[in-house]
Amino acid sequence: MDTPNDLISTTEARKLIGISPATMARIIKEAVVTTYPNPLDKRQKLVSKSQVLALRPNLAEAA
Repeated sequence: MDTPNDLISTTEARKLIGISPATMARIIKEAVVTTYPNPLDKRQKLVSKSQVLALRPNLAEAA
């Protein structure tokens, strides 16, 4: 599997779409977005910005 070029931290991702840390954790746990290990810090997960932005319409419907 190729790694996308638009990776951002989960903190950046949740701030980008305006969700809580708990909601971001649920999205990751339910595998709604693919996570990748940060090569500089294996404890941190990275997500594709385009995948996160694609969640916006779905989150608006759920609210």
